[in-house]
Amino acid sequence: MKTDYQSLSPELTKRILSDREKGYKNPYAATDAGCVRRDPAHDKSTLWRPSYVRDIEKILHLPYYNRYADKTQVFSFYMNDDITRRALHVQLVSRIARNIGSLLGLNLDLIEAISLGHDIGHTPFGHAGERYLSDLLHAHTGSYFNHNVQSVRVLDDVFLRNVSLQTLDGFLSHNGEFEKQCYRPTGNRDFAVFDASMKRCYAEKDGGKFLIPATMEGCVMRISDIIAYLGKDRQDAVIAGIIPQDYPFRSEFIGSHNAAIINNLTVDIVTNSYGKDCIEMSEEAFSDLKTAKEENYRVIYHNDKLKKTYDEKIQPMFEELYEKLRADLVAGDESSPVFTHHIAYVNKNRMHYRAPGDYALEQPDFIVTDYIASMTDDYFLELYRHLFPNSKREIKFRSYFD
Repeated sequence: MKTDYQSLSPELTKRILSDREKGYKNPYAATDAGCVRRDPAHDKSTLWRPSYVRDIEKILHLPYYNRYADKTQVFSFYMNDDITRRALHVQLVSRIARNIGSLLGLNLDLIEAISLGHDIGHTPFGHAGERYLSDLLHAHTGSYFNHNVQSVRVLDDVFLRNVSLQTLDGFLSHNGEFEKQCYRPTGNRDFAVFDASMKRCYAEKDGGKFLIPATMEGCVMRISDIIAYLGKDRQDAVIAGIIPQDYPFRSEFIGSHNAAIINNLTVDIVTNSYGKDCIEMSEEAFSDLKTAKEENYRVIYHNDKLKKTYDEKIQPMFEELYEKLRADLVAGDESSPVFTHHIAYVNKNRMHYRAPGDYALEQPDFIVTDYIASMTDDYFLELYRHLFPNSKREIKFRSYFD
């Protein structure tokens, strides 16, 4: 069935254009004046560097930003430059979210900051790596690992970048596993409330499930995260040979392929959100979104072949690396990569808007978790070979020429 590409109605198009001509400002958009930082004396808005532009630049210049380029989105074991890595994913999220935000009259700088930084704490090997690292951290400390929480930790606690509360809240609340038909922002939080939410996420396995973004911009980014991966993961699954090009996906209202999904959900969200204090979808779009996610999980993410490789090979490597690095840290072995490649690196790159202290004095399990989460797929495998040269565990990649 050929998918129709939907468009904004003539009436809404006329309304948006008329509002622009009149200089209409969305009263629900985030403002520079409302930006909140832990240290308000630093990073003040200027004409040439507004508040959320500063956040964007802090993220782009973060040492870990480069590492997006070699972190798995879904498919890890393919030598294929056309398969999406996390670097492209965050750019797609930003583009989709900015398109929606522009039509709704929201703060595009805040949208871009949240979009570009939301996965900065993601592990190597995608969500499989996230599960393995969470199991290890929980076994040792009783705390759970979640990449959205880690994205906050990287910028706020590890590198001390004084990023705004609004951007950090967008990271923390972005969990794309829990879709909603209507996202109504919770309004301004303070850091005390935010820090309590962080603690809850560490303490409860599904602690992030209760979070809704504080800003309209965070709500736009959260749904755009889902839009960005639904169809793109299907494209990648075809390239990887997981599904055929003509796999009969059932989502008809929003379409079944990437371009249609992005276009139709964008149109539907703008149509149902313009002039409102929330980000909303129609019942038809939301139903199809849930159907599309369920199908992706069933035929792509839970594919037996992929799961077997992760569980039989990558999971044991996570366990061995974690325990080895933790033992080196507790023993004070300063020749270990956890000291030379991680602790020294963090101490060198921490900002000094406040006394940073020695990162090496933090809780060992969180240092090890920070280190593993920061790794690219290639670095993870190379470190494993370096620390366990006699191991028989081997990961075979599908070659460019297979």
